[in-house]
Amino acid sequence: MAKEIDFPPVWLAGFAALGGVIGRVWPVPTLINHPLGLVLIFLGLALMIVAAAQMVSARTSVIPRRDPEALVMNGAFRLSRNPIYLGDAMLLTGLYLSWDALIALPLVAVFMRVITRRFIQGEEARLSHLYGEDYDSYAAQVRRWL
Repeated sequence: MAKEIDFPPVWLAGFAALGGVIGRVWPVPTLINHPLGLVLIFLGLALMIVAAAQMVSARTSVIPRRDPEALVMNGAFRLSRNPIYLGDAMLLTGLYLSWDALIALPLVAVFMRVITRRFIQGEEARLSHLYGEDYDSYAAQVRRWL
């Protein structure tokens, strides 16, 4: 895939579009889909915004594959080593629920695997190389996703 479009938001949009199609073709409506979906969308977006703000506050890049200027381990990063990606997964789950695309829910796990392989593993290697024992200790205490 061309590096110009190989970014997490592009993957998120692709998985969302696929789930949207599935929801239109094979909808599975329930009474809780829409309210639960909206809550997950809100929480996912909030988590992404908070985590991105923490990174900006620490003067480090939120752009994947760039060397970080700082190791952020507080706030949302105490919950997950990858709160922005976790927010993406929550947003995707919320969209699928809102669109009655329950059949698409297993795609969230596929999305998480793609993000882990394409982005997280490289980011973790860079952080370990740059911050050594500090990062390794943090990684031993805080889970990758949740």
